[in-house]
Amino acid sequence: MTETAPPETPPASSGGSPKGSEGGSYQVFARKYRPYTFAGLIGQDAMVRTLTNAIGADRLAQAYILTGVRGVGKTSTARIIARALNCTGPDGKDGPTPEPCGECENCRAIAGDRHVDVLEMDAASRTGIDDIREVIDSVRYRPTMARFKIYIIDEVHMLSKPAFNALLKTLEEPPEHVKFIFATTEIRKVPVTVLSRCQRFDLRRVDMETLSAHFAGIAEKEDAKISDVALRLIVRAADGSVRDGLSLLDQAISHAGQGAGKEDGEITEAEVRAMLGLADRSKSFMLLEAVLVGDVVQALDLLDRLYREGADPAAVLGDLLEITHWLTRIKVAPDAADAPQVPEMERVRGKDMESRLTMAALARTWQMLLKGLQEVRLAPSPIQAAEMILVRLAHAASCRPRKKRSGG
Repeated sequence: MTETAPPETPPASSGGSPKGSEGGSYQVFARKYRPYTFAGLIGQDAMVRTLTNAIGADRLAQAYILTGVRGVGKTSTARIIARALNCTGPDGKDGPTPEPCGECENCRAIAGDRHVDVLEMDAASRTGIDDIREVIDSVRYRPTMARFKIYIIDEVHMLSKPAFNALLKTLEEPPEHVKFIFATTEIRKVPVTVLSRCQRFDLRRVDMETLSAHFAGIAEKEDAKISDVALRLIVRAADGSVRDGLSLLDQAISHAGQGAGKEDGEITEAEVRAMLGLADRSKSFMLLEAVLVGDVVQALDLLDRLYREGADPAAVLGDLLEITHWLTRIKVAPDAADAPQVPEMERVRGKDMESRLTMAALARTWQMLLKGLQEVRLAPSPIQAAEMILVRLAHAASCRPRKKRSGG
């Protein structure tokens, strides 16, 4: 969404509390800050608009399929839809609403994962036709207490072919009191016969600006201070996944010994880099520069220092890839270097390096680093593989094309 909604607190009956504890036990951020309404979903404008309009106009499909990478809100969206369709309002007389009240028995029971008519099934562990037959047999019975009986099937692409085939008829013409909601990270593995019977929603990766604002709000609620650069590292490592980012933020606060009202200063870039196994950004620039001028001795020395400081060899190469991509971007679009989110150090060094490199050199570096990253992940000794990649890069950089001989 364009505006970042504040993290929500679960209803009291769902086991949540303002500090997110359950029975006095600690609750991880990914569960503590799970959204409970459409307003709490971030980065999914198109889907939220379509669903809220459809529910408000009583244009309800018999089946929905939600697809996207891990951690963008597929399961949370499925549960929000279940609440919206079954909410009866505080007086128990209201119909489906895009803004569930959170107070009625249905809302509280669904939020607490204890509603008898909202059934969740993990297709990764229940893949066979017998499991689907249980679902088909149960759809005939009307819901016990809710308006709709809702089946949420996660990782639906894991169902076997016979299971999919057995589900088709029921999925096409289910009883009026039944709704299906599927979630998957592998939409291409779902048969087209199933897709054609569902309304499909593609959940996008959440952009960095929205994630930054969301995580900054959560850090403030947790009485934790975190620098802008450290927060940007967490957002970049999350790669568009809200759940991954919340887990990393949770880990960073624990790593720095913050939260719960402690006043230990802010979480720094160095602490987050150490936690993630990342190289210092300025040293990554130095390493790439040494490689691209053919100074293999300095490059290996820098890599060794980064490794002894705790940097993961694959993370180092990933950082070099990211810098190479950014140098290429500012070579073709110089204004990218002046974007407000670019740190001053990266802006100055990036412009200087880009001016001394050709597009051919950057393209070659990208290809060799990308191939090298695969080697590091497969090699028995990742650090040795990384050293060999730097040697190859430095050798390629030091080679000069021979001039054509003139005359005969």
